[in-house]
Amino acid sequence: GWACWKTYVGRPETDVDRGMAMGVLANGLASADHHEDAVSVYEAELSMRQRLGACGSAFWASEYTMLTLYSNLARAYQRVERFDESLRMRRDVYSGFSKLYGEQHGDTLTVASNLANLLVDLGRIEEAKALLRKTNPVARRVIGASHELTLRMGWTYALALYKDDGATLADLREAVTTFE
Repeated sequence: GWACWKTYVGRPETDVDRGMAMGVLANGLASADHHEDAVSVYEAELSMRQRLGACGSAFWASEYTMLTLYSNLARAYQRVERFDESLRMRRDVYSGFSKLYGEQHGDTLTVASNLANLLVDLGRIEEAKALLRKTNPVARRVIGASHELTLRMGWTYALALYKDDGATLADLREAVTTFE
């Protein structure tokens, strides 16, 4: 990350390679568990992309690029326990991908899974279950029951059922069945 950034930092802010280097740096910091630093770089990249996108450059503010950056920033916020910001961004990302690609796209399913995981972690079990009841059948149909993402979504659903304080015996049986 740092080597890439050092290579391109001297270029103008509008230089595409410089912008890409910011993303590489932020992702590298996040991968090395330097989440506070990653947040700072993601926020700087977001600010830059918003500024340059406002000037009419499609590259800097394409919907896909911005949604991916929001998703990365949401993950970083989650790692530094800025949960409210992470939840807001994860919801926005899910909504954005749903509008951009539809409910049956792999990227939409991935961000739905990320949102569901955060909801479970935050104890928002009913919301997580509702989202997963909607997206799990889509994942099974579109990418297959044995796909890793489908399995992770099933695991999250089972965990939500298990963690629900109001879970019935039928809910717990469904959780066990989901794990099998």
